[in-house]
Amino acid sequence: MTLISSHPLMDGRTANSPLITAYRGGAPSRRPIWFMRQAGRSLPEYRKLREGTTMLESCLLPAMAAEITLQPVRRHDVDAAIFFSDIVIPLKLAGVGVDIVPGVGPVLDAPIRTAKDIAALPELTDEALDPIREAVALTVAELGSTPLIGFAGAPFTVAAYMVEGRPSRDHLGPRTMMHAQPELWAELMNWAADASGKFLRAQIEAGASAAQLFDSWAGSLGLADYTNHVAPASSRALDHVRDLGVPLIHFGTGTSELLGAMHDVGVDVMGVDYRLPLDEANRRLGGTVPLQGNIDPALLSAPWEVLEQHAREVVRAGSTAPSHVVNLGHGVPPGTDPAVLTRLVDLIHSI
Repeated sequence: MTLISSHPLMDGRTANSPLITAYRGGAPSRRPIWFMRQAGRSLPEYRKLREGTTMLESCLLPAMAAEITLQPVRRHDVDAAIFFSDIVIPLKLAGVGVDIVPGVGPVLDAPIRTAKDIAALPELTDEALDPIREAVALTVAELGSTPLIGFAGAPFTVAAYMVEGRPSRDHLGPRTMMHAQPELWAELMNWAADASGKFLRAQIEAGASAAQLFDSWAGSLGLADYTNHVAPASSRALDHVRDLGVPLIHFGTGTSELLGAMHDVGVDVMGVDYRLPLDEANRRLGGTVPLQGNIDPALLSAPWEVLEQHAREVVRAGSTAPSHVVNLGHGVPPGTDPAVLTRLVDLIHSI
């Protein structure tokens, strides 16, 4: 299947944008930059809009989700919007009891730990994704030539929340299950992969021009565990969207030792966190993979001269790769001054 003719990639709106050009390994008209978590708590307009709504409500009200997605594009002149959502939205839409508890994160009504729990998991239906399609359609109608990036949690990160029932430091529960009950683990991972894959597909079909899989917790794994117990499910998630032909990006935190294996699940672009210089990431990936990253978010609150010097070094290291999209090596911290982000975008565009 291919995208419909009115999709932004097909009708000429985004196909030659700096972001998509760089994702496809070409030479963009300007150096593209966007930020993970650019829509959110660092913006006063976001905090005002969100008053009186929970996190999951705001993700599922199409007009609100669209407006939140658009806010940083208007404010910062970034080269992409990233769809405002949460990795547990596919669980919520499937009917799994989950909420985002302020100051804690995703918390399930009951952890998923037994064969019975997994057998009882509801399937995510196509109709349940309608609010997502509506939000994406509203967003791309406003974005014009700026591409929207679709977003989903990778199966390991989603499954880790499901097994622990809440955020965890060491992800001991899921790491134990993959060895103690490998068949059970594979079933859970396949469920998570299909939920994330359907979630991504809904976004792309509705107008997203690229898609990023976030494996926030994969850094807790060794290479063998990742390769044997996680990579097949990440590949399965992406199988849901490969026929659509949009650039696919993979990002994890603390995953410097997993870069090659994460690329091997079948993506076009590798996101790199702040721990590994981009020239070293490029070397590890054989010099053939477009890179995204990796300004250290901690430096957003440092003196401007310090941040500027660091950003220029990131651009220098990134220039060793076939192409480079500038980003942070993780998300925007909530306390970041939005004016610093705008200034940083101007700097990157000027280099």
